[in-house]
Amino acid sequence: MILPVYTYGQPALRNATERIEATYPELKQLVADMFETMYKAEGIGLAAPQVGFSIQLLVIDADSVSKDHKECRNFKRVMINPEIIERSEDIISLEEGCLSFPGIHEKVPRPRKIRVRYLDDSFTPHEETLEDFNARVVQHECDHLDGKVFIDKISPIRKQLNKGKLNSIIKGTASCSYRIKSIKK
Repeated sequence: MILPVYTYGQPALRNATERIEATYPELKQLVADMFETMYKAEGIGLAAPQVGFSIQLLVIDADSVSKDHKECRNFKRVMINPEIIERSEDIISLEEGCLSFPGIHEKVPRPRKIRVRYLDDSFTPHEETLEDFNARVVQHECDHLDGKVFIDKISPIRKQLNKGKLNSIIKGTASCSYRIKSIKK
């Protein structure tokens, strides 16, 4: 089932999230719905708060950008209770977008390399080192689990330059091709 994507201004995007236990009800269905929602919106990552769930769950399938970012080939993950346990000092700024911010793309500085620990959807533990765009995608989605969004990391002048677009998102008048849940709708 395709879920509405919560957009900028929705309190769900700023709420603290809770860890998930293996007994979480209908988790497999939620994961399937999140992937379906992400694909419909042509995204490469989606965190549970973006669809109204204040839990530590994210899905990623970055294969669609592998032409430009070779490391993204077959990079598909379900991450439950992810923790970034190490970040490199090497910072790189690249353009990011977000399904919760339709029409906004900005350069965001992030560590080039991270080490992340998480559970998959079978609750098998994993720990892996990610670099370049894969690391960026995981950091972006993990930020959502901490109540942070990518525009928090851009300069005040860039936020000001996007003020009109941000107001459109809040008013529910921003144009996008997928189902959204804005403040005014």
